[in-house]
Amino acid sequence: MTTLADRLTQSVDWAVIAPPVITAVTAVVVLVADLFLPAARKRLLGPIALAGLALAALALVPLRHGDRVTFCLADGPGACSYAADRFAVLVQLLVLGGALLTALLSLQETDPRSGDSALPGGEYWFLLLSSVTGAALLPASRDLATLIIALEVTTLPAYALVALRKGGDGPEAALKFFLTSVAATAVTLLGVSFVYAASGSLHLGEIASGLSAADPRLATLAEAGVALTLVGFAFKTAAVPFHFWVPETYLGAPLPVAAYLSVVGKTAGLAGLVVLTARGFPDHGHLWGPVLAALAGLTMTVGNAAALRATEDAPGGAVRLLAWSSVGQAGYLLVPIAAGAYVGADEAMGTLLAYALMYAAANLGAFAVVAYAGRRSPGQRLADYRGLWARQPLAALALGFFLLCLAGLPPGVIGLFAKVAVLRTAVDAGLGVLAVVMAVNVAVALYYYLRWTALLFRPAPPAAAAEAPADGPGDAARPGRSLAGAIGLAAAAALAFSGAPQLILGFTTDAFL
Repeated sequence: MTTLADRLTQSVDWAVIAPPVITAVTAVVVLVADLFLPAARKRLLGPIALAGLALAALALVPLRHGDRVTFCLADGPGACSYAADRFAVLVQLLVLGGALLTALLSLQETDPRSGDSALPGGEYWFLLLSSVTGAALLPASRDLATLIIALEVTTLPAYALVALRKGGDGPEAALKFFLTSVAATAVTLLGVSFVYAASGSLHLGEIASGLSAADPRLATLAEAGVALTLVGFAFKTAAVPFHFWVPETYLGAPLPVAAYLSVVGKTAGLAGLVVLTARGFPDHGHLWGPVLAALAGLTMTVGNAAALRATEDAPGGAVRLLAWSSVGQAGYLLVPIAAGAYVGADEAMGTLLAYALMYAAANLGAFAVVAYAGRRSPGQRLADYRGLWARQPLAALALGFFLLCLAGLPPGVIGLFAKVAVLRTAVDAGLGVLAVVMAVNVAVALYYYLRWTALLFRPAPPAAAAEAPADGPGDAARPGRSLAGAIGLAAAAALAFSGAPQLILGFTTDAFL
């Protein structure tokens, strides 16, 4: 007989929770160090944050094969709150890798030697690491309370990060981000209360069985709870109609923060959707499957249609185009989750992770080049990239490659393979209409990706060419070295994925077993 004392006894495997714990500890270390370091030494905060993120990523190595759980009640694994299964570890690897690249993008922004435009290093690194902690916790969460806490820990620091730069549109963008996020969270909490009332538990394993055995009179309550609970995570992925915050937030935020939100924030939302649908609501696929399929088609269509409207001379046009592109890409990423309702999570989630890896490398790389080129063209107009090949040939080649990866064209082979894999998953799931919608959207997106790529190799206007001389030997010593390092790492990852795409697809196969 199980006693109350046994039920309250928890088994804690510290190696399992090491990645988010290391990130959280690093955040505290950075905050305390900021209080005591002299102004001349505050530039060391960035390397400390980088070291903590690297250590957290290394802590994933012992977990790469096992299916280990912790914070379990004595009743068994169905009542566990944290599980380091293969899916969780792969998503944590993506989150920490994206955070590392974001940190490299941020080193120049937080360097006190940058003058008045520098972001406050202590606050910035603490907020970024806190958000990464939540994003790393989320894919391993196995109860609704932990999921909501992880989601809010990911999101709350992001509001402050968006508004951290003095002047500009950051505060207004952060307010829009905050208000829409709070509304989505409130709806999600209402859904959680409905799910708890229908199932009698907050643990996902028990919810799955509890909803199946629930009183038929509670069926409507359960279905409403399932639908409402998914809202907050759809907001994080920027799925339509929860996407309105994206363009204004990306434009108002510091560029590294926009890059972080486009990849790590989106990954956290996708992981939450996967954990909820596959672990908590597997028997309600008839409800969330069609809803997510409709959201996927609508999201990719709205994102790509808005990106087509980008003009060359609009201020911030490059960032706005990447913002709408990320909305369109979110639609593609939702397709495997919707397909999981029909073909099972094992097959569909491997495709999702493969696409997410490609998207993370290419999108962070594109943001890195935009930040690098923005040192000379702070207006971030698309027209500023005309003739980039003549001024900064390596940057032009890198940006062209990243855009082709996102478009799914050679030599960005991994983008092509990932899109074909997603299309095949949709077809296998019987979502033929969604597959057609995706194929049309992929063709439409080629226009704005190729238009930007073509600009890189066109002759620059004479005035622009005279104002922006080609890079010289001394450019490597400028503060842009960290940006160049981020571009190099993203390009190396994208090249490796394109050189052996079958390895990535094989690596992520059976990620949900």
